[in-house]
Amino acid sequence: MTSCAESTINATPAAAVDRMRSPRRRGRTTYVMLFVLLGLALAVSGTPSPLYGTYAREWRLSPLDLTVVFAVYALAAMSALLVAGPLTDAIGRKPVLLMSAVGLLAGLAVFMTAHSIVGLLIARVIHGASIGSAAVAVGAALLDVRPDDTARTGHLTGIVLASGMGVGVLGSAVLAQLLPHPLVLPYAVIAALTALTLIVLALSPETHGARTGRIRIVRPGVPAPIAADFAFATLGAMASWIVLGIYLSLFPQLTAQETGIHSLIFGGSAVAAMTFSAAVAQALTRHAGARRLALYGDVGLVAASLLSIPMVLSGHAIAVFVGSVALGGSFGMTFSGSFRHLTQVIPAAQRGSVMSAFYLCCYAAMAVPTILAGAAASRWGLPHTYAGFAVVVAMACGAAGMMAYRSAPPVTLHVADRTGSMSR
Repeated sequence: MTSCAESTINATPAAAVDRMRSPRRRGRTTYVMLFVLLGLALAVSGTPSPLYGTYAREWRLSPLDLTVVFAVYALAAMSALLVAGPLTDAIGRKPVLLMSAVGLLAGLAVFMTAHSIVGLLIARVIHGASIGSAAVAVGAALLDVRPDDTARTGHLTGIVLASGMGVGVLGSAVLAQLLPHPLVLPYAVIAALTALTLIVLALSPETHGARTGRIRIVRPGVPAPIAADFAFATLGAMASWIVLGIYLSLFPQLTAQETGIHSLIFGGSAVAAMTFSAAVAQALTRHAGARRLALYGDVGLVAASLLSIPMVLSGHAIAVFVGSVALGGSFGMTFSGSFRHLTQVIPAAQRGSVMSAFYLCCYAAMAVPTILAGAAASRWGLPHTYAGFAVVVAMACGAAGMMAYRSAPPVTLHVADRTGSMSR
Protein backbone atom coordinates (compact mmCIF):
# COMPACT_ATOMS: atom_id res chain seq x y z
CA MET A 1 0.00 0.00 0.00
CA THR A 2 2.77 2.47 1.00
CA SER A 3 4.91 1.70 -2.01
CA CYS A 4 1.97 2.22 -4.34
CA ALA A 5 1.20 5.57 -2.75
CA GLU A 6 4.82 6.65 -2.96
CA SER A 7 5.04 5.68 -6.60
CA THR A 8 1.88 7.64 -7.33
CA ILE A 9 3.23 10.72 -5.55
CA ASN A 10 6.59 10.45 -7.32
CA ALA A 11 4.97 9.96 -10.71
CA THR A 12 2.65 12.93 -10.43
CA PRO A 13 5.28 15.70 -10.88
CA ALA A 14 6.84 13.87 -13.79
CA ALA A 15 3.48 13.49 -15.45
CA ALA A 16 2.77 17.16 -14.90
CA VAL A 17 6.10 18.13 -16.45
CA ASP A 18 5.36 15.94 -19.45
CA ARG A 19 1.99 17.57 -19.87
CA MET A 20 3.62 21.01 -19.71
CA ARG A 21 6.39 20.09 -22.11
CA SER A 22 4.07 18.56 -24.69
CA PRO A 23 2.28 21.83 -25.63
CA ARG A 24 5.60 23.66 -25.67
CA ARG A 25 7.08 21.03 -27.94
CA ARG A 26 4.05 21.18 -30.22
CA GLY A 27 4.24 24.96 -30.24
CA ARG A 28 7.93 24.86 -31.11
CA THR A 29 7.28 22.37 -33.92
CA THR A 30 4.47 24.51 -35.32
CA TYR A 31 6.67 27.60 -35.11
CA VAL A 32 9.43 25.92 -37.13
CA MET A 33 6.96 24.40 -39.60
CA LEU A 34 5.45 27.81 -40.32
CA PHE A 35 8.87 29.23 -41.16
CA VAL A 36 9.59 26.23 -43.39
CA LEU A 37 6.33 26.85 -45.27
CA LEU A 38 7.14 30.55 -45.62
CA GLY A 39 10.62 29.82 -46.94
CA LEU A 40 9.22 27.22 -49.34
CA ALA A 41 6.64 29.68 -50.67
CA LEU A 42 9.34 32.25 -51.41
CA ALA A 43 11.49 29.53 -52.99
CA VAL A 44 8.58 28.76 -55.31
CA SER A 45 8.35 32.45 -56.22
CA GLY A 46 12.05 32.52 -57.16
CA THR A 47 12.15 29.25 -59.10
CA PRO A 48 11.19 30.69 -62.54
CA SER A 49 13.70 33.57 -62.34
CA PRO A 50 16.80 31.86 -63.84
CA LEU A 51 14.60 30.15 -66.45
CA TYR A 52 13.22 33.31 -68.03
CA GLY A 53 16.16 33.49 -70.44
CA THR A 54 15.42 29.95 -71.62
CA TYR A 55 11.76 30.82 -72.14
CA ALA A 56 12.79 33.92 -74.09
CA ARG A 57 15.05 31.93 -76.44
CA GLU A 58 12.70 29.00 -77.03
CA TRP A 59 9.48 30.99 -77.30
CA ARG A 60 10.97 34.24 -78.69
CA LEU A 61 9.74 36.40 -75.83
CA SER A 62 10.76 40.04 -75.46
CA PRO A 63 11.93 41.66 -72.20
CA LEU A 64 8.50 43.28 -71.97
CA ASP A 65 6.84 39.84 -72.18
CA LEU A 66 8.99 38.55 -69.34
CA THR A 67 8.40 41.53 -67.09
CA VAL A 68 4.64 41.28 -67.64
CA VAL A 69 4.82 37.63 -66.60
CA PHE A 70 6.69 38.70 -63.49
CA ALA A 71 4.42 41.66 -62.74
CA VAL A 72 1.15 39.72 -62.79
CA TYR A 73 2.52 37.79 -59.81
CA ALA A 74 2.83 41.01 -57.83
CA LEU A 75 -0.64 42.19 -58.89
CA ALA A 76 -2.21 38.88 -57.81
CA ALA A 77 -0.36 39.07 -54.49
CA MET A 78 -1.70 42.60 -53.95
CA SER A 79 -5.26 41.31 -54.36
CA ALA A 80 -4.61 38.44 -51.96
CA LEU A 81 -3.25 40.80 -49.31
CA LEU A 82 -6.63 42.54 -49.06
CA VAL A 83 -8.57 39.32 -48.53
CA ALA A 84 -6.26 36.84 -46.79
CA GLY A 85 -6.02 38.64 -43.43
CA PRO A 86 -9.76 38.94 -42.80
CA LEU A 87 -10.23 35.41 -44.15
CA THR A 88 -7.79 33.93 -41.62
CA ASP A 89 -9.63 35.72 -38.82
CA ALA A 90 -12.96 34.37 -40.03
CA ILE A 91 -12.19 30.72 -40.81
CA GLY A 92 -8.77 30.18 -39.21
CA ARG A 93 -5.14 30.15 -40.30
CA LYS A 94 -4.95 26.47 -41.23
CA PRO A 95 -7.62 26.46 -44.00
CA VAL A 96 -5.95 29.46 -45.66
CA LEU A 97 -2.52 27.82 -45.41
CA LEU A 98 -3.88 24.60 -46.89
CA MET A 99 -5.48 26.48 -49.78
CA SER A 100 -2.22 28.35 -50.34
CA ALA A 101 -0.20 25.12 -50.44
CA VAL A 102 -2.66 23.60 -52.91
CA GLY A 103 -2.36 26.75 -55.00
CA LEU A 104 1.44 26.41 -55.01
CA LEU A 105 1.09 22.86 -56.36
CA ALA A 106 -1.46 23.93 -58.98
CA GLY A 107 0.79 26.75 -60.21
CA LEU A 108 3.78 24.42 -60.41
CA ALA A 109 1.71 21.96 -62.45
CA VAL A 110 0.81 24.75 -64.89
CA PHE A 111 4.48 25.72 -65.17
CA MET A 112 5.47 22.12 -65.96
CA THR A 113 2.87 21.83 -68.74
CA ALA A 114 3.13 25.37 -70.17
CA HIS A 115 3.84 25.70 -73.90
CA SER A 116 3.33 29.45 -74.33
CA ILE A 117 3.35 32.72 -72.46
CA VAL A 118 -0.30 32.16 -71.58
CA GLY A 119 0.69 29.24 -69.35
CA LEU A 120 3.33 31.34 -67.64
CA LEU A 121 0.83 34.11 -66.95
CA ILE A 122 -1.71 31.69 -65.46
CA ALA A 123 0.93 30.04 -63.28
CA ARG A 124 2.24 33.35 -61.98
CA VAL A 125 -1.26 34.61 -61.14
CA ILE A 126 -1.95 31.43 -59.16
CA HIS A 127 1.38 31.71 -57.37
CA GLY A 128 0.95 35.41 -56.62
CA ALA A 129 -2.40 34.82 -54.93
CA SER A 130 -1.13 31.71 -53.12
CA ILE A 131 2.13 33.19 -51.86
CA GLY A 132 0.49 36.46 -50.81
CA SER A 133 -2.13 34.51 -48.86
CA ALA A 134 0.51 32.24 -47.34
CA ALA A 135 2.62 35.20 -46.17
CA VAL A 136 -0.37 36.78 -44.41
CA ALA A 137 -1.58 33.52 -42.85
CA VAL A 138 1.91 32.48 -41.71
CA GLY A 139 2.47 35.90 -40.17
CA ALA A 140 -0.79 35.69 -38.24
CA ALA A 141 -0.15 32.09 -37.15
CA LEU A 142 3.35 32.97 -35.92
CA LEU A 143 1.83 35.66 -33.70
CA ASP A 144 -0.68 33.09 -32.43
CA VAL A 145 2.09 30.69 -31.47
CA ARG A 146 4.53 33.27 -30.04
CA PRO A 147 2.47 36.36 -29.10
CA ASP A 148 5.15 37.65 -26.71
CA ASP A 149 8.08 37.27 -29.09
CA THR A 150 7.11 39.58 -31.95
CA ALA A 151 10.55 41.17 -32.30
CA ARG A 152 12.31 37.84 -32.83
CA THR A 153 9.55 36.59 -35.11
CA GLY A 154 9.75 39.70 -37.28
CA HIS A 155 13.52 39.44 -37.45
CA LEU A 156 13.43 35.77 -38.46
CA THR A 157 10.67 36.43 -41.00
CA GLY A 158 12.85 38.86 -42.95
CA ILE A 159 15.75 36.41 -42.98
CA VAL A 160 13.55 33.50 -44.09
CA LEU A 161 11.96 35.55 -46.88
CA ALA A 162 15.31 36.52 -48.40
CA SER A 163 16.93 33.12 -47.85
CA GLY A 164 13.97 31.19 -49.26
CA MET A 165 13.98 33.24 -52.43
CA GLY A 166 17.74 32.75 -52.83
CA VAL A 167 17.44 28.98 -52.40
CA GLY A 168 14.67 28.84 -55.00
CA VAL A 169 16.65 30.85 -57.56
CA LEU A 170 19.93 29.01 -57.08
CA GLY A 171 18.37 25.55 -56.81
CA SER A 172 16.37 26.08 -59.98
CA ALA A 173 19.45 27.24 -61.87
CA VAL A 174 21.54 24.24 -60.77
CA LEU A 175 18.85 21.69 -61.64
CA ALA A 176 18.12 23.28 -65.03
CA GLN A 177 21.81 23.53 -65.92
CA LEU A 178 23.00 20.07 -64.87
CA LEU A 179 20.00 17.80 -65.44
CA PRO A 180 17.60 17.15 -68.35
CA HIS A 181 14.21 18.80 -68.86
CA PRO A 182 15.23 22.27 -67.56
CA LEU A 183 11.72 23.70 -67.85
CA VAL A 184 10.13 20.83 -65.94
CA LEU A 185 12.53 19.31 -63.40
CA PRO A 186 13.02 22.39 -61.14
CA TYR A 187 9.27 22.69 -60.72
CA ALA A 188 8.87 18.95 -60.14
CA VAL A 189 11.46 18.93 -57.34
CA ILE A 190 9.95 21.83 -55.46
CA ALA A 191 6.46 20.40 -56.07
CA ALA A 192 7.53 17.23 -54.24
CA LEU A 193 8.76 19.32 -51.30
CA THR A 194 5.52 21.31 -51.33
CA ALA A 195 3.43 18.11 -51.29
CA LEU A 196 5.38 16.84 -48.28
CA THR A 197 4.87 20.15 -46.49
CA LEU A 198 1.15 20.01 -47.32
CA ILE A 199 0.88 16.63 -45.57
CA VAL A 200 2.64 17.93 -42.46
CA LEU A 201 0.44 21.03 -42.52
CA ALA A 202 -2.73 18.94 -42.73
CA LEU A 203 -1.71 17.11 -39.54
CA SER A 204 -0.82 20.30 -37.65
CA PRO A 205 -3.22 22.02 -35.22
CA GLU A 206 -5.14 25.22 -35.83
CA THR A 207 -3.41 28.13 -34.09
CA HIS A 208 -6.33 30.59 -34.09
CA GLY A 209 -9.02 29.81 -31.55
CA ALA A 210 -11.14 32.97 -31.71
CA ARG A 211 -12.51 32.62 -35.23
CA THR A 212 -15.19 35.19 -36.04
CA GLY A 213 -16.93 33.44 -38.94
CA ARG A 214 -17.44 36.84 -40.56
CA ILE A 215 -15.15 38.23 -43.27
CA ARG A 216 -14.51 41.96 -42.97
CA ILE A 217 -12.22 43.54 -45.55
CA VAL A 218 -9.87 46.09 -44.01
CA ARG A 219 -9.54 49.26 -46.06
CA PRO A 220 -5.92 50.38 -46.48
CA GLY A 221 -5.23 53.71 -44.85
CA VAL A 222 -2.69 55.77 -42.93
CA PRO A 223 -3.53 57.83 -39.80
CA ALA A 224 -2.43 61.47 -40.05
CA PRO A 225 -0.13 61.36 -36.97
CA ILE A 226 2.15 58.75 -38.59
CA ALA A 227 1.96 60.02 -42.17
CA ALA A 228 5.58 61.22 -42.17
CA ASP A 229 6.82 57.94 -40.67
CA PHE A 230 4.81 55.98 -43.21
CA ALA A 231 6.21 58.03 -46.11
CA PHE A 232 9.78 57.53 -44.90
CA ALA A 233 9.39 53.79 -44.34
CA THR A 234 7.43 53.15 -47.52
CA LEU A 235 9.67 55.15 -49.84
CA GLY A 236 12.76 53.22 -48.76
CA ALA A 237 10.96 49.88 -48.90
CA MET A 238 9.54 50.64 -52.35
CA ALA A 239 13.00 51.50 -53.68
CA SER A 240 14.35 48.20 -52.38
CA TRP A 241 11.48 46.28 -54.01
CA ILE A 242 12.20 47.93 -57.35
CA VAL A 243 15.67 46.39 -57.08
CA LEU A 244 14.11 43.03 -56.26
CA GLY A 245 11.77 43.15 -59.25
CA ILE A 246 14.51 44.06 -61.74
CA TYR A 247 16.86 41.39 -60.38
CA LEU A 248 14.33 38.58 -60.46
CA SER A 249 12.97 39.37 -63.92
CA LEU A 250 15.82 40.74 -66.07
CA PHE A 251 19.12 40.45 -64.21
CA PRO A 252 20.11 36.89 -65.28
CA GLN A 253 19.78 37.89 -68.94
CA LEU A 254 21.68 41.13 -68.35
CA THR A 255 24.63 39.38 -66.69
CA ALA A 256 24.79 36.78 -69.47
CA GLN A 257 24.76 39.52 -72.10
CA GLU A 258 27.41 41.68 -70.43
CA THR A 259 29.82 38.95 -69.28
CA GLY A 260 29.33 36.51 -72.14
CA ILE A 261 28.75 33.72 -69.59
CA HIS A 262 25.56 32.02 -70.74
CA SER A 263 25.23 29.72 -67.76
CA LEU A 264 22.05 29.38 -65.76
CA ILE A 265 24.11 28.74 -62.64
CA PHE A 266 26.06 31.97 -63.12
CA GLY A 267 22.93 34.07 -63.61
CA GLY A 268 21.12 32.37 -60.74
CA SER A 269 24.12 32.77 -58.46
CA ALA A 270 24.28 36.50 -59.20
CA VAL A 271 20.64 36.89 -58.13
CA ALA A 272 21.07 34.58 -55.13
CA ALA A 273 24.11 36.61 -54.02
CA MET A 274 21.82 39.60 -53.68
CA THR A 275 19.11 37.79 -51.68
CA PHE A 276 21.54 35.89 -49.44
CA SER A 277 23.49 39.05 -48.60
CA ALA A 278 20.16 40.69 -47.72
CA ALA A 279 19.49 37.85 -45.27
CA VAL A 280 22.98 38.14 -43.76
CA ALA A 281 22.63 41.91 -43.38
CA GLN A 282 19.36 41.45 -41.49
CA ALA A 283 20.90 38.79 -39.26
CA LEU A 284 23.88 40.99 -38.36
CA THR A 285 21.83 44.10 -37.62
CA ARG A 286 19.25 42.54 -35.32
CA HIS A 287 19.99 44.88 -32.41
CA ALA A 288 20.37 48.08 -34.43
CA GLY A 289 17.81 50.84 -34.00
CA ALA A 290 15.14 50.64 -36.69
CA ARG A 291 15.22 54.26 -37.86
CA ARG A 292 19.01 54.44 -37.88
CA LEU A 293 19.21 51.10 -39.71
CA ALA A 294 16.76 52.30 -42.36
CA LEU A 295 18.73 55.53 -42.77
CA TYR A 296 22.03 53.67 -43.17
CA GLY A 297 20.34 51.29 -45.60
CA ASP A 298 18.99 54.18 -47.67
CA VAL A 299 22.43 55.78 -47.87
CA GLY A 300 24.01 52.43 -48.68
CA LEU A 301 21.45 51.72 -51.38
CA VAL A 302 22.15 55.09 -53.01
CA ALA A 303 25.86 54.28 -53.20
CA ALA A 304 25.35 50.61 -54.14
CA SER A 305 22.85 51.43 -56.89
CA LEU A 306 25.12 53.98 -58.53
CA LEU A 307 28.26 51.87 -58.16
CA SER A 308 26.48 48.80 -59.52
CA ILE A 309 26.11 50.48 -62.92
CA PRO A 310 29.82 50.34 -63.87
CA MET A 311 30.25 47.04 -62.01
CA VAL A 312 27.42 45.22 -63.76
CA LEU A 313 28.19 46.74 -67.16
CA SER A 314 31.94 46.12 -66.86
CA GLY A 315 31.63 42.59 -68.22
CA HIS A 316 33.65 41.15 -65.32
CA ALA A 317 32.01 38.33 -63.38
CA ILE A 318 33.62 39.28 -60.05
CA ALA A 319 32.43 42.87 -60.39
CA VAL A 320 28.90 41.62 -61.05
CA PHE A 321 28.93 39.57 -57.84
CA VAL A 322 30.42 42.41 -55.78
CA GLY A 323 27.70 44.73 -57.04
CA SER A 324 25.01 42.14 -56.22
CA VAL A 325 26.31 41.63 -52.69
CA ALA A 326 26.50 45.38 -52.05
CA LEU A 327 22.95 45.89 -53.31
CA GLY A 328 21.66 42.95 -51.30
CA GLY A 329 23.22 44.11 -48.05
CA SER A 330 21.81 47.61 -48.49
CA PHE A 331 18.45 46.16 -49.55
CA GLY A 332 18.31 44.05 -46.38
CA MET A 333 19.08 46.97 -44.09
CA THR A 334 16.68 49.32 -45.88
CA PHE A 335 13.69 47.00 -45.85
CA SER A 336 14.32 45.62 -42.36
CA GLY A 337 14.83 49.06 -40.82
CA SER A 338 11.87 50.58 -42.66
CA PHE A 339 9.54 47.73 -41.72
CA ARG A 340 10.62 47.69 -38.08
CA HIS A 341 10.33 51.47 -37.79
CA LEU A 342 6.82 51.44 -39.19
CA THR A 343 5.64 48.65 -36.87
CA GLN A 344 6.84 50.67 -33.87
CA VAL A 345 4.63 53.69 -34.63
CA ILE A 346 1.41 52.07 -35.92
CA PRO A 347 -1.56 52.50 -33.52
CA ALA A 348 -2.73 49.08 -32.35
CA ALA A 349 -6.27 49.62 -33.64
CA GLN A 350 -5.07 50.41 -37.17
CA ARG A 351 -2.36 47.84 -37.78
CA GLY A 352 -4.33 45.99 -40.43
CA SER A 353 -5.13 49.01 -42.59
CA VAL A 354 -1.61 50.48 -42.34
CA MET A 355 0.18 47.21 -43.12
CA SER A 356 -2.16 46.61 -46.06
CA ALA A 357 -1.25 50.05 -47.41
CA PHE A 358 2.45 49.37 -46.84
CA TYR A 359 2.49 46.06 -48.71
CA LEU A 360 0.31 47.39 -51.50
CA CYS A 361 2.89 50.12 -52.08
CA CYS A 362 5.72 47.58 -52.01
CA TYR A 363 4.08 45.23 -54.51
CA ALA A 364 3.14 48.16 -56.74
CA ALA A 365 6.81 49.21 -56.67
CA MET A 366 7.72 45.70 -57.77
CA ALA A 367 5.10 45.42 -60.53
CA VAL A 368 4.84 48.81 -62.24
CA PRO A 369 8.56 49.69 -62.57
CA THR A 370 9.30 46.13 -63.70
CA ILE A 371 6.84 46.46 -66.58
CA LEU A 372 8.31 49.86 -67.45
CA ALA A 373 11.79 48.33 -67.36
CA GLY A 374 10.69 45.60 -69.74
CA ALA A 375 9.25 48.13 -72.16
CA ALA A 376 12.41 50.24 -71.95
CA ALA A 377 14.66 47.21 -72.44
CA SER A 378 12.71 46.19 -75.54
CA ARG A 379 13.44 49.61 -77.04
CA TRP A 380 16.80 50.71 -75.65
CA GLY A 381 18.36 47.46 -74.45
CA LEU A 382 19.05 45.95 -71.04
CA PRO A 383 22.24 47.89 -70.16
CA HIS A 384 20.71 51.36 -70.62
CA THR A 385 17.54 50.26 -68.85
CA TYR A 386 19.43 48.92 -65.85
CA ALA A 387 21.46 52.11 -65.57
CA GLY A 388 18.34 54.26 -65.68
CA PHE A 389 16.51 52.30 -63.03
CA ALA A 390 19.57 52.20 -60.78
CA VAL A 391 19.52 55.99 -60.85
CA VAL A 392 15.79 56.00 -60.02
CA VAL A 393 16.39 53.72 -57.03
CA ALA A 394 19.24 55.95 -55.84
CA MET A 395 17.01 59.04 -56.06
CA ALA A 396 14.17 57.36 -54.15
CA CYS A 397 16.48 56.18 -51.37
CA GLY A 398 18.12 59.59 -51.24
CA ALA A 399 14.70 61.19 -50.76
CA ALA A 400 13.84 58.71 -47.99
CA GLY A 401 17.16 59.40 -46.28
CA MET A 402 16.58 63.15 -46.39
CA MET A 403 13.11 62.70 -44.90
CA ALA A 404 14.58 60.65 -42.06
CA TYR A 405 17.32 63.19 -41.41
CA ARG A 406 14.99 66.20 -41.39
CA SER A 407 12.34 64.54 -39.22
CA ALA A 408 14.80 63.12 -36.67
CA PRO A 409 14.20 64.44 -33.15
CA PRO A 410 16.59 67.30 -32.34
CA VAL A 411 19.40 66.81 -29.89
CA THR A 412 18.73 68.82 -26.73
CA LEU A 413 21.47 70.25 -24.52
CA HIS A 414 20.88 71.06 -20.88
CA VAL A 415 22.85 73.99 -19.39
CA ALA A 416 22.75 75.51 -15.93
CA ASP A 417 21.50 79.09 -15.53
CA ARG A 418 22.71 81.51 -12.88
CA THR A 419 20.26 80.19 -10.29
CA GLY A 420 21.59 76.69 -10.71
CA SER A 421 18.44 75.33 -12.37
CA MET A 422 18.62 73.40 -15.60
CA SER A 423 17.31 74.82 -18.88
CA ARG A 424 17.38 73.79 -22.51
